[in-house]
Amino acid sequence: MLASAFILGLLGSLHCVGMCGPIAFMLPVDHSSALKKIIQISIYHLGRLLAYGIIGLLFGFIGKGLYLFGYQQQLSIGIGIAMILFIIVPKKIKNNYTVSGPIYRLISKIKSALGKSIKSKTSDTFLTIGFLNGFLPCGLVYMAVFAAMAPGNSLSGGLYMVLFGLGTIPLMTTVIYFTQFLKGSARQHIQKLIPVFVVIIGLLFVMRGLGLGIPYLSPAPSSEVMTHTINCH
Repeated sequence: MLASAFILGLLGSLHCVGMCGPIAFMLPVDHSSALKKIIQISIYHLGRLLAYGIIGLLFGFIGKGLYLFGYQQQLSIGIGIAMILFIIVPKKIKNNYTVSGPIYRLISKIKSALGKSIKSKTSDTFLTIGFLNGFLPCGLVYMAVFAAMAPGNSLSGGLYMVLFGLGTIPLMTTVIYFTQFLKGSARQHIQKLIPVFVVIIGLLFVMRGLGLGIPYLSPAPSSEVMTHTINCH
């Protein structure tokens, strides 16, 4: 399942470019020095990974609580169904059920802080911009957050989100260096792959929660394994 985090970030990074590309374009990088530019961009990505890691730890902790109460399988099924519904439900219907007020206020505050950071050129500017960028609301990040809850472990949740962030780095870095890229049919094909892959991950989480006894893919619940072991003895 951890591998899905990197692939989701890699395929979904085209969506990230649309959401965060303008911020990447405005990074106050030093174009006169190739080495400084690489370091500054790396620090920006480090800030994003730090934000994603914190989000993953938080939601992984929530998942851990549900796991301790014996809801890990139901959680996995619920997360899988939520991911699938997020893709197949029309956007107009989803918009009717969003809590727009708090989200818009959050976006406004983050954008305000980002604006101040972009104008500043201190040593910690790039880390701050990346960190704030990581907290911007994004549908793809929501999908990754859902998945980060499933392992029922804070560290695994944090690792899932960090791997997701690592997957977004190649294309996001390309955006900073080149403003014109991946045009035409190639871009459209990748865009079409994103929802397909999210649905596949959703189905995998549902299968995992069903505990069909398929090694690695859908292992049997631990209680069933223990019962089987006792009966064998």
